[in-house]
Amino acid sequence: MSSVMIDLFIRSFFETLIMTGASGIISLAAGLPLGLLLIMTDRGGIAENLRINRTLGMVINGFRAVPFIILLVALIPLTRLIVGTSLGTAASIVPLSIAATPYFARIAEVSLREVDKGLVEAVRAMGGNRWTIIREVLIPEALPGIVAGFTVTLVTLIGASAMAGAIGAGGLGDLAIRYGYQRFETGVMIAVVAVLILLVCGVQWLGDRLVNRLDHRAR
Repeated sequence: MSSVMIDLFIRSFFETLIMTGASGIISLAAGLPLGLLLIMTDRGGIAENLRINRTLGMVINGFRAVPFIILLVALIPLTRLIVGTSLGTAASIVPLSIAATPYFARIAEVSLREVDKGLVEAVRAMGGNRWTIIREVLIPEALPGIVAGFTVTLVTLIGASAMAGAIGAGGLGDLAIRYGYQRFETGVMIAVVAVLILLVCGVQWLGDRLVNRLDHRAR
């Protein structure tokens, strides 16, 4: 590859990191509270409210049911309203975050649901309030599963960020489409695929290491 192509490749790589990192942080910040709310308002939860639980569950399932490429197009007006444009790295963060948040919320819900209910009841018997239960029991006990789920979410976002390149979102996906596919530069396509594989493997490795460390601390 020429020096110009190498510079473009490096820029696209960092654009992918920005898209994945920013949308991952947003999905964590929004998805974890949603997962907690699903657990708390479920039958037998510490804030049981089946109406809220079912309504929230339907909304989350609705967003999860929409294919990402359709969600990208459907959210263009909202993206323009928030960012001012529907093209570029910043614009892609909006649909990526909205797609990843309900996905991670369900993963967090599964992890939180596995927490021993006996621990929750013990804290309640000692006079612990809802915030105490969340802070001292639910999140610490479910943390390895939450981290593992967040790692899966980041891996999914890497693939979704590449797909966002189809509508000019920038990043490695955009590079692969514009040069690898439309200009038939096979070398660029192979390089993009190789970097995406290495990126996914690196994220998964880091996530697995962190989960193992949390598991050892819990024991």
